[in-house]
Amino acid sequence: MHRVPVFALAAVTALTLATGCDSGQPETGGTPSAGPAPSSAAPSSPATPSAPTAPPSTAPVRKLRIGAKGADVLALQHRLTELGYWNGTADGRFGATTQQAVYALQKAAGLRRDGVVGPRTRQALDRGVAAKARSTSGRVVEIDLRRQLLMLVDDGRITQVFNTSTGSNEYYQQKGETFRADTPRGKFRVSRQIDGWRNAPLGLLWRPKYFNGGIAVHGATSVPPYAASHGCARVSIAAMNWLWKNDALPLKTRVWVY
Repeated sequence: MHRVPVFALAAVTALTLATGCDSGQPETGGTPSAGPAPSSAAPSSPATPSAPTAPPSTAPVRKLRIGAKGADVLALQHRLTELGYWNGTADGRFGATTQQAVYALQKAAGLRRDGVVGPRTRQALDRGVAAKARSTSGRVVEIDLRRQLLMLVDDGRITQVFNTSTGSNEYYQQKGETFRADTPRGKFRVSRQIDGWRNAPLGLLWRPKYFNGGIAVHGATSVPPYAASHGCARVSIAAMNWLWKNDALPLKTRVWVY
């Protein structure tokens, strides 16, 4: 908080239903003989024309959103993981964790952030849209305020990308003073951490990793695809648990907010 005076899938190939395309030519009638038929021969029966070949049909590709399940969702999850968007373990069920990853992809691609995999999001998956890092050496947690992305970067290579929600830049009152809910830009380091819930004056923080005074990367029950916090960088509860389990943000980890 900054105190201020006075505030698919290779096509998400949605279970692409295999349509049998017949590459052969339709049958024709019997081939006429080279010469005139002998008078004693029985007249040949007229050839029965074959039924016309139906054109191949393309099954509509469904939009994927929370609640969807199936092979197309599983393919989506694998593709997101391949591109670096953290979405937990692929299980073929489109839940909140997969939605967070879709948000992150849509942010990186400059698309509408609705968490739904429709034609444009599917195209982004096909193109292999990935986030871009700025750091070039060591482990750095990069927080991109414009795109609202939190990225783990190792020697310039992004290893995981998370949807995040940072400071809303709105003004609020606390103890008779006015503050602006911003996430200051700059280079910092993780300085302290709490392994559990922190009941802070402005709300609950799950397993916070503080890097700038009272500003932390922490888990939250609500992580919308836009800036909405008082200054911290929110990620989902599941994402924060993964970060702790994999010791991805140990003390002294560099944090670059831009």
